[in-house]
Amino acid sequence: MQFHHHGYVSGEPRVQPAAGTGIDRPAELPDEMDVLIVGSGPAGMLLAAQMSQFPQVTTRLIERRNGRLELGQADGIQPRSVETFQAFGFAERIIAEAYNIAYMNFWGPDPENPRNIVRTTRTEDYGFKISEFPHLIVNQARVLDYFAEAAAFGPARITPDYGVEFLGLTVHDEGEHPVEVRVRHVAGAREGEERTIRAKYVVGCDGARSRVRDAIGRKHVGRFAAHAWGVMDIMVNTDFPDWRTKCAINSAAGNILLIPREGGYLCRVYVDLGEVPEDDNRRVRQTPVEEIIRRANEILHPYSIDVKSVAWHSVYEVGHRVTDRFDDGDEGRSPRVFLTGDACHTHSAKAGQGMNVSMQDGFNIGWKLGQVLTGLSPESLLKTYSAERQPVAQQLIDFDREWSSLMARKPDEITDPQDLANYYLGTAEFPSGFMTQYGPSQIVADAAHQALAEGFPLGKRFKSAEVVRVCDGNAIHLGHHAKADGRWRVYAFADAAAPGEASALTDWAAWIASPESPVHKYTPQGADIDAVFDVKVIYQQKFEDVDLGRVPEVFLPKTGPLGLTDWEKVYASGPSAWTDVDIFEERGISRDGAVVVVRPDQYVAAVLPLTATAELADFFAGVFVPVAASSASTDEQRSEAVPA
Repeated sequence: MQFHHHGYVSGEPRVQPAAGTGIDRPAELPDEMDVLIVGSGPAGMLLAAQMSQFPQVTTRLIERRNGRLELGQADGIQPRSVETFQAFGFAERIIAEAYNIAYMNFWGPDPENPRNIVRTTRTEDYGFKISEFPHLIVNQARVLDYFAEAAAFGPARITPDYGVEFLGLTVHDEGEHPVEVRVRHVAGAREGEERTIRAKYVVGCDGARSRVRDAIGRKHVGRFAAHAWGVMDIMVNTDFPDWRTKCAINSAAGNILLIPREGGYLCRVYVDLGEVPEDDNRRVRQTPVEEIIRRANEILHPYSIDVKSVAWHSVYEVGHRVTDRFDDGDEGRSPRVFLTGDACHTHSAKAGQGMNVSMQDGFNIGWKLGQVLTGLSPESLLKTYSAERQPVAQQLIDFDREWSSLMARKPDEITDPQDLANYYLGTAEFPSGFMTQYGPSQIVADAAHQALAEGFPLGKRFKSAEVVRVCDGNAIHLGHHAKADGRWRVYAFADAAAPGEASALTDWAAWIASPESPVHKYTPQGADIDAVFDVKVIYQQKFEDVDLGRVPEVFLPKTGPLGLTDWEKVYASGPSAWTDVDIFEERGISRDGAVVVVRPDQYVAAVLPLTATAELADFFAGVFVPVAASSASTDEQRSEAVPA
């Protein structure tokens, strides 16, 4: 963690100095704003945390509830989400309180006595081999708390406007704030009052029954499957030996997905309630918790549970639906309203994907809104949101449909007792959140030079690896230094020459520091040189062989109001006393060097040779608006809006 660059900090270093709209932020919901977020679920709260890094953008979040969520529905946290938490600054703290999934066990009917269940397979959880981050279980409410903290600690000081209900909206063709929104105060001093507010953009994070979706005429495409599940968070005494291990249990009486929760005593149990007749009219949703417990005991035979407390329970029918488009745009008009999370994709809870995919929706749209509203990028950037996220949602639906079908099988439908475990491990990269790959676009270059860095596939998230920080010799994960601050990362992997020697890296560094480079062309006047582009170098030499006195100055920039040197942009490859990893070998990076460009949401945008400066300039020309093309007022906004 870096701080003190604005002066000595004696308090909580995660609290950034207030700026822009974060200074004297009004407590009352204003009549006009740049971004209105509707709903404080995972996508909405992440989006608020991201927008807090753009303090010249007026962002408000409305939530019908009277206060914070206390009992969350979702609880599965995939490694990609923990990666995201790290970017927002709270991965270590949430890992400490979460349940860490080490194994998943599978149970099936005892061949000798099919009424009983026996353990058939014990597997390591897929998270171990895919990421440096674990697969966690933690209450959704706690995830929201952490994002709320990040939003409140950011320069814009964003806090939810609780007790405000969204009623509807109209998008007008003209006006600085063309989205007219009707809201009602349902709590507080203004309870019962209806009013109209206006926004430049609205993001609907308001769940499966989204009123924002209805207001823009988008439709869920898909149907409910004819299968119901009871779910309960319970504290029990039991003789079932795997109560604190994640389990998939198949028996003659039905199926259970067992997920231990954080804290050591709480456990979530999904209980198969069977097929739902077409004429049920959702009566299955009235199933009492006593019946869910009875069925759980029947499935667990010869074991049993003695339920001491029920923290929460519900019944749901499996649904697989994707909205026809994730915004209100069309061929002739840029979008003004966006949908995220359950507002645009719904599915079962058992694959642990809903909250995770929803958060990536929020991450995707957040930095794009920030760049457009601060004048860094053209409005066309916003069209990439639906284009990128809708295919991801469809992949999720296809995966979840297969997983749900496997989970709901009867014993006589199972031909191989190992196939559920094999599917669980064989598809591990997808539920971990690492299969998302965005295609070529305005913000993802083509793969012509992919061979230069095979371990950083274009359009996939930047897969971190250990390097050695030259200034102090510490081994760190390169990706962990990239915070969710709205900046682009440009990693220059050096060719073989040492610092200061004639080389492709030396020439590239001279160009990136020149007035012709994207860094100078798109960084607002008066802003720190790394306010938009965080440029780092990774040398092939051991860290003790890198002479910082010969490293090009562009990698040792002076930033902040005090003009202090940032020493944490120069790295060396291992191995060293602290790491066995050589990132060039680990990620298949050419020894001739390479430039890897990473978007603010951690996805690889370009891989280029060090000599391809014209190609790098052309790529950024499609993303950014030159400073000279912006008005003076916009320049002032941009210099404050991007992080220092």
